[in-house]
Amino acid sequence: MHKGFSSPQASHEHSLQVLESLYEHDDFMESVGRVIDLGCGADALDLTWWATRTTRDDNPRPLNITCTGVDTVVDSLAPPARRAGVHYIKQDLETLNQTKHRYDLLWCHDTFQYMINPLGCLSNWWNIANPGAMLVLMVPQTTNIEFQRQAFDLPSHCYYNHTVVSLMYMLATTGWDCSSGFFQKNPADPWINIIVYRSGHQPSDPKTTSWYHLAERGMLPSSAVVSLDRYGYVRQRDLLLPWLDKSLAYFGDH
Repeated sequence: MHKGFSSPQASHEHSLQVLESLYEHDDFMESVGRVIDLGCGADALDLTWWATRTTRDDNPRPLNITCTGVDTVVDSLAPPARRAGVHYIKQDLETLNQTKHRYDLLWCHDTFQYMINPLGCLSNWWNIANPGAMLVLMVPQTTNIEFQRQAFDLPSHCYYNHTVVSLMYMLATTGWDCSSGFFQKNPADPWINIIVYRSGHQPSDPKTTSWYHLAERGMLPSSAVVSLDRYGYVRQRDLLLPWLDKSLAYFGDH
């Protein structure tokens, strides 16, 4: 899709900020067997990145990650994207709840904000993930403060304003463990980066699932639980959350 960028290359350069952080973790990279790119686009540059990874030692060898791309535009894939061993599925991401294989890593960059039914979508993605699989979600926040002024901008086909706290609620409700996840957002940047893991809890009914239910299941970060115990709901300004580089970020100024 990549509708938020001027070109597929610009989109990929934005993805590289997280991809390169993941690549620094050698044991993790060697543990990844299957990757699915949810919204790979017609150029599939992120998927090509995964398909071409090697180890980082003196004599690098291919990691041989099996890669699958999903999008409604895969019929338009350019020849460089059609690499040997890379598979494509032409399907709407929201209805994708069964695939031939399950995946160790689900990659979703600049796509989730266009989902009409985000809760159903996350539940479907839980179904195609291996136990303990990683979901990487990169979503722009549309309500921001720029130069001390409100910047509430909404692109076409985006019907929700996602925030760190709302995404955490949706992810945990649909079976994605946020207690050991990673979260990143620069106050000067609208993009939210989230990494969470498929839990052993089935996606639950969002109509009856409260923050307290999720806390009891151990699905929330400790700072979210502290906020919940104190106020009866989770406040984003109370969150202190980790990122891949082991830093802790305070989310009170977002």
